Amino acid sequence: MLRKFSFWLWATVILQLLTGFIHGLGFFVEQKAENPTEEQMLNLLTTYKMDMGAGFHPTMMTFFLALSSCFTLICIFGGWLNIYLKRKNTPITVMKGIMGINAIIFGVCFIVMALLTFLPPRY
Repeated sequence: MLRKFSFWLWATVILQLLTGFIHGLGFFVEQKAENPTEEQMLNLLTTYKMDMGAGFHPTMMTFFLALSSCFTLICIFGGWLNIYLKRKNTPITVMKGIMGINAIIFGVCFIVMALLTFLPPRY
């Protein structure tokens, strides 16, 4: 029965790994300001350190970097996990459960990303 859904499993793996790879490329792109307002914003993002107590003084860019790296890693983890389970001939009942978990986690992730990063903001 797993062969019946093999195409969808490999499509999921490819899309997860491709998303992680493409998103990871953003770590190697230098941010450049195109006007004085953007320059001020980038300067504040990278240099202004907030005092969050206990000697913790992060910048907004470090928060952004941490969140961005987590998204990249969860995509790569999902893809590699699915490859591993497929190669180990995991029983169909286990695979259905894992793919259900994948659907929920990555579905919620997609909704949050679509609402907060791609769609026009609501006023």
